[in-house]
Amino acid sequence: MTETIELRPYDPDRDPRDLWDLKRAFELGLGSGTGDDDKQDVYEGKLTDEYGERYLDWVFWCTKHDPRCVTVAEIVGDEPDAAESGDDTGDARATAEASDGHSLAGYVFVLPQQLAMIWDAAVLNEIYVRPEYRGSGVADDLMDAAVALAEDQDLPLDRLVLDVDRENDRAQAFYDRHGFEHWGEMVARKLE
Repeated sequence: MTETIELRPYDPDRDPRDLWDLKRAFELGLGSGTGDDDKQDVYEGKLTDEYGERYLDWVFWCTKHDPRCVTVAEIVGDEPDAAESGDDTGDARATAEASDGHSLAGYVFVLPQQLAMIWDAAVLNEIYVRPEYRGSGVADDLMDAAVALAEDQDLPLDRLVLDVDRENDRAQAFYDRHGFEHWGEMVARKLE
């Protein structure tokens, strides 16, 4: 079976399990790849079932305002030819979920225009691609979808912004390649 990747809007009826799996991997990568053990523990500790439900509710709310704000990269495979399989139904496509347990290779999440006033710009909230699909162009396609959505938003500032950890060299190189430049610096304070 050969795979192709197709971008489409998030579907709240069929994608929540896979999106949550991707979100967990995204968060765990932030915790383990860009900090010490304390940072990793903090990220791992928040990934409870309750957090997952809240996150998926948030995604649902955002996609109700703009279905394109979460774009997923669906793994699509070609089934063997009907002659090879003995099947003459003519259905030559199926998702790859049956073979590897995943139907999504990645996703990008741009906040809907209603939240643009947070930064006076479009906000790229998250972008993540499963490791086995990195280097395949999936991330570039997802970034193109994010930029296209941002360009369609009515924004106070014509910018697409995101928060990236300066210690994440791989992500930094990706954003540099897509024309992102440092624009200020985010700082954080722990809440007691």
